[in-house]
Amino acid sequence: MSDTPTVFLIDDDRAVRDAVGLLLQASGLAVETFASAAEFLDAGVVHRPGCLVLDVRMPGLSGLDLQKELRAKGHRTPIIFMTGHGDVPMAIRAMKAGAFDFIEKPFQGQTLLARIREALASDSRQRRRQACRDKAAARLALLSPREREVLERVAEGQYNKVIAAELGISLSTVEIHRKRVMEKLQAESLSDLIRLLALLNEQP
Repeated sequence: MSDTPTVFLIDDDRAVRDAVGLLLQASGLAVETFASAAEFLDAGVVHRPGCLVLDVRMPGLSGLDLQKELRAKGHRTPIIFMTGHGDVPMAIRAMKAGAFDFIEKPFQGQTLLARIREALASDSRQRRRQACRDKAAARLALLSPREREVLERVAEGQYNKVIAAELGISLSTVEIHRKRVMEKLQAESLSDLIRLLALLNEQP
């Protein structure tokens, strides 16, 4: 599976696919074209890094339908809609559902290129952030139930003696658990712990 950021261009109009595809390739971007939303889904490329550039109105699954299906499955790849039949309600619906942009045909090639580059950069940042969340979650999974209890209270700013009293354990035991928590989470300070928990609680 390629890790190269790719522009997935989906449009039932072959002339549009050819013209936009050539523009993107000439600009040094990797591009793969599809004649329909179903063809894109069948290709099994949805997990790859990049962005989608797709028409709103297509036979079968429309662009908005594809957006809805991808979001329902947790895919956050940036989507740029392009259409010759746009209207305000359609644009509002697309943007509220998380579209990166909504561009009406005919459009300036440089305008589309600029938005595509921004979408690719956004996808890259999002994937790096998700990788950090995954690593943090893996570290958190190493904690025992008791260590999690101690972590929660440490994160709330409780002193060791208060934690000991709440959990019915000795102060030295709290200190041991706290030390293990720091080691397993690879944290050097309380601020490191707070940042890690905040990262885990972020909305993807």
